[in-house]
Amino acid sequence: MSTGDAGSLVPALDRVSRDTRRILARALDGHEVSVEDGLVLAVARGRDLQALTLVADELRRRQVGDVVTFVVNRNVNFTNVCIKHCTFCAFSRDHREEEGYFLPVAEVVRRAREGWDLGATEVCIQAGLPPKLDGRYYIDLTRAIKAALPDIHVHAFSPEEVLYGSVRSGLPIRAYLAELKAAGLGTLPGTSAEILDQEIRDVIARGRITVDQWVDVITTAHALGIRTTSTIMYGHVETPAHWVRHLGLLRSIQKDTGGFTEFVPLSLIHWEAPMYGKGLVPGVRAGATGVEVVTLHALARVMLGASVRNIQASWVKEGPKLAQVLLDAGANDLGGTLINESISTSAGAQYGQLVGPGELCRLIRDAGRVPAQRDTLYGRVRTYSEGESPDSPLDKIEDAETRFGSYRHLIASGEFRFTRE
Repeated sequence: MSTGDAGSLVPALDRVSRDTRRILARALDGHEVSVEDGLVLAVARGRDLQALTLVADELRRRQVGDVVTFVVNRNVNFTNVCIKHCTFCAFSRDHREEEGYFLPVAEVVRRAREGWDLGATEVCIQAGLPPKLDGRYYIDLTRAIKAALPDIHVHAFSPEEVLYGSVRSGLPIRAYLAELKAAGLGTLPGTSAEILDQEIRDVIARGRITVDQWVDVITTAHALGIRTTSTIMYGHVETPAHWVRHLGLLRSIQKDTGGFTEFVPLSLIHWEAPMYGKGLVPGVRAGATGVEVVTLHALARVMLGASVRNIQASWVKEGPKLAQVLLDAGANDLGGTLINESISTSAGAQYGQLVGPGELCRLIRDAGRVPAQRDTLYGRVRTYSEGESPDSPLDKIEDAETRFGSYRHLIASGEFRFTRE
């Protein structure tokens, strides 16, 4: 579509600001949106925001078409004990607290098998950083899962966990990642990114993995052929300028490595987050507004979509209804079924236990799009035609908390109480 055709996408184009009109017209012509122009779009409101979302939707259509994907996966958060004290995290516990737990390897494998038996193609593993963890634990855990379930995709360990394993084992990052890959690791979550700005990181999580360390883990993984996701956590003390610089850094990495599979905006779940509930961080917001959520997803498509083609709308963070709306603002993926995610639910998210494939297909169809199950690397498993629906046992589970257990039950039961030996 040429610049002259841009008006067909924008309501009352004469009421859209000149700068926004210019930037979006260039984006439609295939030009890269600069960081400076991204700053203009990041604060778009009213008709400018409508124009941004329409252009993001058009770029989505061109880049990935009308299919909206999801993955059937099983989450296992094997421990909530952590040596870090990030102010946004309601999941972690100190090793001295009674609510600390640590799942044995056999239990992690059991949960992965449970997911596999219910149709999951991926097990996603992330957790806290317990004190004195054996440096080879992540490697051994990966090997145990693959020995039991050789065909499951292990999507595991944030860059923070990789750094921790590297430090605890004495292995350099590259050697540690190579051992994880040899043990059967498929991909890394690009979490622990939060905002890739050191000043902001020092405010919300002093002592957390630094920006440079995060980039080092991610780019080293990419160099070894281990692909990763990419994320942002927003809605706290950052500004739109931080979003844009964050996106610019991710785009730069992707140009160099091509290793990102997707970008996932994650808005802060504030209710139980210490930074908000305990007032630990002055000026923290109560999570992102609906306008900010829509803006960031659309901005991500406009700035990243040419190189990071998949933009995910998180039903866990935003709820299924808003996630559905985001499919018209640049998103083309609804994430996974999850099965028992604990990190968001511990912070007060109303969702996170389970949304089955059939329900995800319904949400996608109701948005006027074509549903498809994918694997972790966005290979197509099955596309569902009109009137066709998955026959998944996950959609027959009436009470997911009873079936899989909940975070609150886990920390209260004492069954897997963490003990520091």
